[in-house]
Amino acid sequence: MQKSEIKKIRFNFLDKDFYFPRRNPFKQFLLGLFTSEGFRVDTINYIFCSDRYLLRINQDHLNHDTLTDIITFQYSHADEPILSDIYISINRVAANAKNFEVTFLEELYRVMFHGALHLCGYKDKTKTDIKKMRAAESKYLTEYIE
Repeated sequence: MQKSEIKKIRFNFLDKDFYFPRRNPFKQFLLGLFTSEGFRVDTINYIFCSDRYLLRINQDHLNHDTLTDIITFQYSHADEPILSDIYISINRVAANAKNFEVTFLEELYRVMFHGALHLCGYKDKTKTDIKKMRAAESKYLTEYIE
């Protein structure tokens, strides 16, 4: 994969205390995920932020008054390369990692795969959809970590 390809996935940090190690290998893996799911990427912005910031987005854009770990906005049409912003609350990821008894990075990867899979058409509204989403998250998480 060419170095210019990984520039299609961008990491933006609104939380100055957050550091994402080994970014480029993870971006390469994400690009491989999209390819294996049959999608092309224009630009995907992962935006790492606080609970407070993501709650405001949830309230303003989705009319939800709840904390969440991720919100994915897709701007491209089905037949176009993916153009998206994915907001991730570092606070929620940390809390969920503790609750699920996994490392912070493992939970972060899972959440990032979750957003990517939404862009590939995976849903999580029904029990059947959730089962498919979790299986795909686990598949990519296992492939990346091993």
